[in-house]
Amino acid sequence: MPMTTLEHDHSIDAIRERLAAPLKPSYLKDWIYGGIDGTVTTFAVVAGVIGAELGTKVILILGLANLLADGFSMAASNYTGSRAEQDDYERIKEIERSHIRDVPEGEREELRQILAGKGLQGDTLEEAVEIISSDQDCWIDIMLVEEYGLSKIPGSPFKAALSTFASFFLCGAIPLLSFLLGLSNAFEVSIVLTGIVFFAIGSLKSSWSLKAWWYSGLETLLIGSIAASVAYFAGVFLKQYV
Repeated sequence: MPMTTLEHDHSIDAIRERLAAPLKPSYLKDWIYGGIDGTVTTFAVVAGVIGAELGTKVILILGLANLLADGFSMAASNYTGSRAEQDDYERIKEIERSHIRDVPEGEREELRQILAGKGLQGDTLEEAVEIISSDQDCWIDIMLVEEYGLSKIPGSPFKAALSTFASFFLCGAIPLLSFLLGLSNAFEVSIVLTGIVFFAIGSLKSSWSLKAWWYSGLETLLIGSIAASVAYFAGVFLKQYV
């Protein structure tokens, strides 16, 4: 039977070292969200302007304005939303702290029922309740996860916003490259480059999912292509009336 390649070592020392290391929040969602949105919106500008048969100068002005303005708007929105989540996390944490102080038996009963729902019973259950409730920080962490469904490691609002803006700007600039370079077939090159970016983002995303890299890449490419097509035909349609 072939050996399975494991993601990390399971020796006693390796496990101890890994569990002792501080948990780090992931900003993958922010990178993917910013990258896809940046590519879609910038190429939508390109496709819409081409569909309306306007000039390259219009593409560059609107495209660069989109990179800066929409990118900053997304980053600011992400920062505000992440900050609200972080504030709510701290608020609920203080609620649990006050409940443990004011109604400790009620909180122990909540903990008891949570652990019982995981299969503990009898003396083992009571011993677990006693051990966990003797460490207030551990107790609060468990209640935040089990009672409220909150993550134990809320991320940094600033890093989330920075990840979104950086990904939006870098990926969103790709559809404009051929126009910045003044290529004669700039739109065709932009289509190819944009497709590559969509596929690359999807393929990268597959590293954190169970889908095959090519399936995830094609899925993201399809979504981006639909968005770009809508923008192009909207430009063609509106050209007749504006």
